[in-house]
Amino acid sequence: MGNCFSDIEGGQQAVGGRAQATTSAAAAAGDGPNDAVDYFFRARGEQALFTPIQLSLSASKLLDRDFTSKSDPMAVVYMKKRDGKLEELGRTEVIMNNLDPIWIQKINVTYQFEIVQPLIFRVYDVDTKYHNLPVKTLKLEDQDFLGEASCVVSEIVTKRNQTITLNINNINGQISSRKMGTLTVQSEETVASRNAVEITFRCSALQNKDLFSKSDPFLRISRAIESGGFLPICKTEVVNNNLNPTWRPVCLTMQQFISKENPLMIECFDFDTSGKHPLIGKVQKSMAELETLYQSKASAHFISPSSGFRHHEKVLKGEIFVDRYEEKQLYSFLDYVSSGFELSFMVAVDFTASNGNPRNANSLHYIDPSGQRNAYQQAIMEIGEVIQFYDSDRRFPAWGFGGRIPNASVSHCFNLNGSVSDCEVEGVEGIMGAYTSALYNVALAGPTLFGPVINKAADIAGHSLSQHHAKYYVLLIITDGVVSDLQETINSIVRASDLPLSILIVGVGGADFKDMEILDADKGQRLECSTGRIATRDIVQFVPMREIHRGEISVVQALLEELPSQFLTYVRSRDIKPLNLS
Repeated sequence: MGNCFSDIEGGQQAVGGRAQATTSAAAAAGDGPNDAVDYFFRARGEQALFTPIQLSLSASKLLDRDFTSKSDPMAVVYMKKRDGKLEELGRTEVIMNNLDPIWIQKINVTYQFEIVQPLIFRVYDVDTKYHNLPVKTLKLEDQDFLGEASCVVSEIVTKRNQTITLNINNINGQISSRKMGTLTVQSEETVASRNAVEITFRCSALQNKDLFSKSDPFLRISRAIESGGFLPICKTEVVNNNLNPTWRPVCLTMQQFISKENPLMIECFDFDTSGKHPLIGKVQKSMAELETLYQSKASAHFISPSSGFRHHEKVLKGEIFVDRYEEKQLYSFLDYVSSGFELSFMVAVDFTASNGNPRNANSLHYIDPSGQRNAYQQAIMEIGEVIQFYDSDRRFPAWGFGGRIPNASVSHCFNLNGSVSDCEVEGVEGIMGAYTSALYNVALAGPTLFGPVINKAADIAGHSLSQHHAKYYVLLIITDGVVSDLQETINSIVRASDLPLSILIVGVGGADFKDMEILDADKGQRLECSTGRIATRDIVQFVPMREIHRGEISVVQALLEELPSQFLTYVRSRDIKPLNLS
């Protein structure tokens, strides 16, 4: 993850457009596997699912396949599966005219110590006519094969300095009559860099590339690599119809820009729906030089790319400014949780009539005499195992909504345990007991209103905030998915988006969940309330239980997929540090 997006034709999301929700700052929680999921298993004494590692590759004394120059090598890494098939893990970049290459591109591998994981490394000399193509599109049969090496992952990670040097041989490990060189592989556990810089860029007097309107500019930032080129590491959103744009802050980790002295290329493009974005201008500055621009309130002029044989670069009128430059530490989700930051969970259960009469066997609320759990009981038990793990006191505020409670009218937020004053229950067993008891005392009614329950949870989160408690709240709503107050629910979510609160909605049954998907806002469009206010951040995640039961995702993964990034977006926006560092 990160503020790096592939160029998808048509649509500003390709360059981090307005609808794009992911940012480098949020992604710095850790690229790749979700550490919250891994922590869940580790802390329970179970074997973690994986350890993410990165492999760095270099070679020495490769064969020279070219006549007028040296080979242009690229390495491809495969994992050999149990059935003997090879699964490609990744490719390095191509390094020009070099028989002793040191590749920059890392190869990500998921290390599992309990199984043997054979790796195959193949090195190719890439033909000159393919040098301008992305390496992932290259047909390997069109390149010259330079040799192959192999080992297992555990051989690398158990070596001193986690480095191994392998002899390169012919295909399938056949030893060649002549030396084909060596391949050195070094591994390191993938850890997101905590050191980062947040920068706000502004431009003025940009050259207009459009005929009937103004340009729609965006910036692409790349860092220099050893092979002599530049590797894109970040893109801004597109600012429409503006020659004096200011972009939202971008956050670059040390892992992305390597060092403050490393050259960075900043290119400004005019967004085009064809995917062919005209270059407005470019400028080369290091992170240290960008800091100097900020401190001196100075600017840098863009230059036009060189053209023709003279390679003359023209200084343009357009300028780039650094309006903000702030060095910061980006802590991970686990840094907060392990420091004592509490996640407090709240549960709300749907008691509307659309669930069906609990006395009928086809009802989602039917209590089977044989002990087989209904859809709500399954959701409470399966999800409860995960949520109670992250809640230190195991005391859950638990509510029902959409039911007619004894001697009262329909309530859209009532205490599940029947108490007038205390909404908390003990552990998952307490939720199960309160739920079963409520089914005998509460008549299913309607309509389905989420707003009151969300407002209640927001009140608790807001009160905690005023007490300066190190808590983040997660409201779990279990529902059959038929929502009657969509706009009021959106209004409640938008109001709550400033609070330490996330909302997990679990859909049970086979209903049409399109309204839930609107609330989830996973397509990048942030929710807007009826007064026009936009949600500060995305705080909703929706998961249908039927997907979990089909085995498409695990319960743990489903619930913890977005929670860490939602949590981190909140604490980072308020500069809240882990407790042991505050």
